Amino acid sequence: MGRGEGGVSEAAAKRERILAVDYGRKRMGLALSDELGVTARPLATISRVNRRRDMSRLRETCRAHGVTHIIVGLPLHMTGEAGEMAVEAARFGARLEKETGIGVELVDERLTSWEAERTVAETRPRVRRKGQAIDDVAAAILLRDYLDRGRERAESAGTGRA
Repeated sequence: MGRGEGGVSEAAAKRERILAVDYGRKRMGLALSDELGVTARPLATISRVNRRRDMSRLRETCRAHGVTHIIVGLPLHMTGEAGEMAVEAARFGARLEKETGIGVELVDERLTSWEAERTVAETRPRVRRKGQAIDDVAAAILLRDYLDRGRERAESAGTGRA
């Protein structure tokens, strides 16, 4: 995805939204950017049902929020190698792109679940978080990091640094 002047992504310049998906076998966390591509917020954690129903729900979410770009977390090992879940997430991303007609980008998600657990532990009362899924928070962290990297690349390009 290209970047415009002033560190604003092309999607943000057009007031478009990015959906982040933290893919899992049992649940998927969803997060959504604001229309300017500046902030990321948790949207929902959805329990997986079956491929057809999952894709239908994601298409509906994309339509309802005007999503024009999707990022899917790629759970790489700490060494950077792709394991079984990374392969599965990549297949899911390819299916999602085909089903929605929206461009999907795979993004390294190492440590997002760990950071989500820390964030939830610090911000939500213990009583409310017992057994509560954090997949949407992990997706929001994935999206926040993606937006931050895009701004950093744009700023570096604007100053002539690589």
